[in-house]
Amino acid sequence: MTDATPQKKKVPVQPVSQDVILNSLPDSILVVDKNNRISFVNMACESLFYRGAKALIGKDIGKLVPFDSPLLSLIAQVRQNRLIISEYDVPLSNMGNLHQRVDIHVSPILDEDGSLLVQLQERGIAHKINQQLSHRGAARSVSGMAAVLAHEIKNPLSGIRGSAQLLELDATEDEKALTRLICEETDRICALVDRMEVFSARKPIDPEEVNIHSVLEHVRKLAENGFGKHVKFYEKYDPSIPPTIGDKGQLIQVFLNLVKNAVEAAPKVSGEVTLTTAYRHGVRVIIPGGHERIHLPLEVCVIDNGPGVSEDLKPHLFDPFVTTKTNGTGLGLALVAKIVGEHGGIIECNSEPGKTIFRVMLPVASS
Repeated sequence: MTDATPQKKKVPVQPVSQDVILNSLPDSILVVDKNNRISFVNMACESLFYRGAKALIGKDIGKLVPFDSPLLSLIAQVRQNRLIISEYDVPLSNMGNLHQRVDIHVSPILDEDGSLLVQLQERGIAHKINQQLSHRGAARSVSGMAAVLAHEIKNPLSGIRGSAQLLELDATEDEKALTRLICEETDRICALVDRMEVFSARKPIDPEEVNIHSVLEHVRKLAENGFGKHVKFYEKYDPSIPPTIGDKGQLIQVFLNLVKNAVEAAPKVSGEVTLTTAYRHGVRVIIPGGHERIHLPLEVCVIDNGPGVSEDLKPHLFDPFVTTKTNGTGLGLALVAKIVGEHGGIIECNSEPGKTIFRVMLPVASS
C-alpha cells in the first residue's frame, strides 16, 4: 500500500548577494589589498569619505587620511600580527570630514593574500541625540527665565528710572551725574531683558518649503557687504538637495548668527568662511514630546579657519550666558539652538585649531 500524502514542494531560497548586505550596513566597510589600495567600499563608506566608489577604489588609503592617522597604524599592526585589532573613540581626519571620531575594527581576510577588512563605526549618533536634548533643555530654561525677568524686573526698573529723573530736577551738577548713571544702567538692564524676551515668545512657526540655498545666499550677501568684508567666502553646495520645512526668516536669523560668529573667529588676515550643503542619509531621532522618528538628511555647515573653541567651553557652547566675547551676552548660540530645535533639527560643533565646523541637520519638506 502506497502513501498518497502529497509532498510539499520546497521553494528554493534565493541567496542575498554580499554587496547588498554590506551596502545595507550603517557602518563604513572597506577592503584594502596588500599594497593598502582600496578594493571595496560600501555606501556608508562613500558618505564618510565624501566620495563615490569610483573615486575611492584603487586609491591608496594613505592618500585619504594624514600620514600620522591612527587608522594607518592599526592597519600596519594587523598586517604584521595577523590578528583582529579594535580601537575606540579614534579621531579620523580626512578631506571632507575633519576630526570625526570613530570606532575602528581591522581584521585580516581569510584566504586572501594580505587583504584586510576595515570597519569604521561613527560615534556621532549618540552625541547628536544628547546634544539635541541638552540644547533644547537649555533653551527651555532660558524661556522660563526670560518670562520671569520680563514680569519681575522691568516693572521695578521703570520705577527706579522714574525716581531718578524726579531727583534730577532738584539735584546739583555732581548729583545729576549720579542720577544719569542710574538711568543709563536701568536702560542697559532693560535692553538685556528685551533680548531675553525673544526666548519666551511662543509664536508658532508658520511652516513653508524653504530653499536652504536661498537662505545662505541672502546671509552671504549681508555678510560680504557688512561685517564680513575682510573675509573670503567659499561655497560648496549640493544643488540637488530638496527644500526643508520651516520659517525662512528664522532660518536666516540662525545662519546669520553662525556666519557672524565665524567671521569674528576667523583671522583678520587670510580669514576664510566656507558654507556647505549636502544630503546625508542621517540618523533618525525621536523629537521630545513626539513619537515619530524624524529623518534629518539636510546638512548645512558653517566653517571658519579661526583658532578653534577651547576644550573647556565646548560642552557649554550652546548654554545661555556662555561667551568668549568681551561685550557678548552669550545668548546668540542659545537662541540658535532654540530655533533649530523648533524646526525639528539638530546643531553640533566640531572644532580644532584652524578649523571650526557648526553643523546643522534639518528635515526635508515632505511632499
